[in-house]
Amino acid sequence: MEERTKKINWYPGHMKVAMRELKMMLSKIDVVIYILDARAPISSINPSLSHLAKGKQILYVINKIDLADKARVNEILKDFARRGLAYVTMNSTTIGNDKLIKSKIKQLCQKKIEKSQGKLISPVIRAVVVGVPNCGKSTFINSLLRKAKMVTGNRPGVTKSAKLMKIGDNIEIFDTPGTLYPNLQDQTVAKKLFFIGSIKDEVLKDICPLAEDLLENINERYPSLLQARYGDDLSLEGIAKRRNYILSKDEFDLERTAMAVIDDFRKGRIGKITLD
Repeated sequence: MEERTKKINWYPGHMKVAMRELKMMLSKIDVVIYILDARAPISSINPSLSHLAKGKQILYVINKIDLADKARVNEILKDFARRGLAYVTMNSTTIGNDKLIKSKIKQLCQKKIEKSQGKLISPVIRAVVVGVPNCGKSTFINSLLRKAKMVTGNRPGVTKSAKLMKIGDNIEIFDTPGTLYPNLQDQTVAKKLFFIGSIKDEVLKDICPLAEDLLENINERYPSLLQARYGDDLSLEGIAKRRNYILSKDEFDLERTAMAVIDDFRKGRIGKITLD
């Protein structure tokens, strides 16, 4: 994609605090549950989190699979399988995820469970849920609890500090704030994180070039989906004209159009798309 925007970067103070807390917490953690957004699963991998989790049992949860291109996600997961990584795909807003996740956690902690056999007290397994902002961590935990105890929202930065929840079967889970890298060097990755809602819209002043980049990215992979949604003219002006987003006789409301395109992608109105 052609560079049309200023450098994207977002690393508020609570993320720095969260990374410090996570580093201290990991000595007591058995499993790291790494939530990835299925619309950009590779770009959702934060190298800083991966470095901290090194040496721990990791379960990758490819979330929001209902919004993604399953065929493309499966291609990506072939590489996960080759590398021996444990993973599941899911939509955390649906019911019935708890049994699968608990089973996966116990499989990863089988050695710890076997060591406790014959003892009066069963071991407590501790897991921590990590991921970039707005990947669905709190919703994922709610699906395990089968009740809405965690505050959730379709925007980044809802969870501000680590929270401990018990999900039964001697399993405790910590929810942590979504964290990005301190410096988003790869701007292609940064844009994808913005498109999936991991970076606050307010951080970026000029939204139009980003919407143009998103249209270009989708058009390379899913041209028929764009045409079905917006017609033959995929320029912002063409889409604004089609939707009657007009400021005056000779001026289109391109900013409104840009936000509409980005929102269409985030809500799955364009179709099931994976950007990676």
